[in-house]
Amino acid sequence: MSELCFLTIAEASQQIAAHKLSPVDLTNAFLDRIVSLNPQLNAYLLVLSDSARTDAKKAESEIAAGRYRGPLHGIPIALKDIYCTKGVPTTAHSALLKDHVPAADAFTRTLLAEAGAILLGKTATWEFAIGGTSFDLPWPPARNPWNTAHDPGGSSSGSGAAVASGLAMAAMGSDTGGSIRGPSALCGLAGLKPTYGLVSRRGILPLSFSLDHAGPMCWTAQDCALMMGVLARHDPLDAGSADVAIPDFASITQPVRGLRIGYARSMTEEAGVDGEVLEAMEAGLKVLEVLGAVVCDVELAPSLAYADVASLISRSESYAIHEHDLAHTPHLFGKIFRQRIAPGALVRASDYINAMRERTRLIAQLADVMKNVDLVVTPSWPSPASILGEGGIMSRRKASFMRPFNVTGSPALSVCNGFSSRGLPLAMQIVGRPFEDHIVLRAGHAFEIATEFRKRRPIIEAKTSAAA
Repeated sequence: MSELCFLTIAEASQQIAAHKLSPVDLTNAFLDRIVSLNPQLNAYLLVLSDSARTDAKKAESEIAAGRYRGPLHGIPIALKDIYCTKGVPTTAHSALLKDHVPAADAFTRTLLAEAGAILLGKTATWEFAIGGTSFDLPWPPARNPWNTAHDPGGSSSGSGAAVASGLAMAAMGSDTGGSIRGPSALCGLAGLKPTYGLVSRRGILPLSFSLDHAGPMCWTAQDCALMMGVLARHDPLDAGSADVAIPDFASITQPVRGLRIGYARSMTEEAGVDGEVLEAMEAGLKVLEVLGAVVCDVELAPSLAYADVASLISRSESYAIHEHDLAHTPHLFGKIFRQRIAPGALVRASDYINAMRERTRLIAQLADVMKNVDLVVTPSWPSPASILGEGGIMSRRKASFMRPFNVTGSPALSVCNGFSSRGLPLAMQIVGRPFEDHIVLRAGHAFEIATEFRKRRPIIEAKTSAAA
């Protein structure tokens, strides 16, 4: 039954709607695979076997009775463990919240449940969605299914590992500086950071109020679009939620011929990216040109200009959120988390205000660039996945292809665009104008259809004993 775990949402939902696939069989296949492989990957902190089976039986009964809710009905998914779940622990992978059981669901969890999605469990994360790959927390860090000695990226680490290894058909992540796109890149997924405000953050443990995004992590861009068809809703109880027309996610199957795509070449070259990443980008650009897109170079601000703005804003807001607990129970946080959050105490109000002013300038600059192109592309990550924990506390100032688009709030998608010589995924980032998420996904979908990368999955052998 393991082959069921490698269906896409689009494939599985068609079979479920046609009564050719049982949600119960599908859910059981995932639960069996989780039992077999999660001990090696640590993708899940909590598996909800009983409730998942109950929900799958309910979905099967509803569909048999002609009450099919749509493409997520009966689809097994996972939630990053910063999404609040009523009556189910939400820990943020931290000792501080190891006994925390929310009284209400996150708004996105409610939307997914109403769509009939089956919740398999809660996935590992960097502590409070920042920290880093840590070994001093109550649970071990997730591992990369392409090579378990390597890092899956973060902070949505377990979500990335789960989807890539066939332990969930989709998972929800959060993204303050690349935390959806990073694990998606390093685990070979399609991961979308939607336009700021398009998906509610209510009921998701916050890190940075003005930079936090919530979004889907799936095997394909098409599956991300199916998820976004449910997730993109105005939430009047989220102060950052935008009351706008919902993009037409059904339009992503349209061709990309005529789309103008700008390659941020200078930003890419200044970052000193790995040679295999550069080769994959050049090959990817040629694919887009063959598909009929018009590709040119565009000039963006240096990535470090965005990184400095993002750091000042995120550290200030993160410290404000965690100040009380850091002062009263610092021992309940991991070392990496403390080292990354503490500098926020030193940021002056004038620094924060000036960072916000610079942010406004960078947003305007990107908007001016995108008057002449429909999309901008960059690598998602400058190299293949590193050895687990090799990144240390990540405190040094460095370039990032992802943080710029948290600063601007733009929709940004990471898609797999090749593999390194060691078999680790490489990735391309596709960025669009605000609330044109469907065009971003359209380009990602066309690229995936035109290439063979979605046919390759990590091979993981189940261990038959502790000694093994």
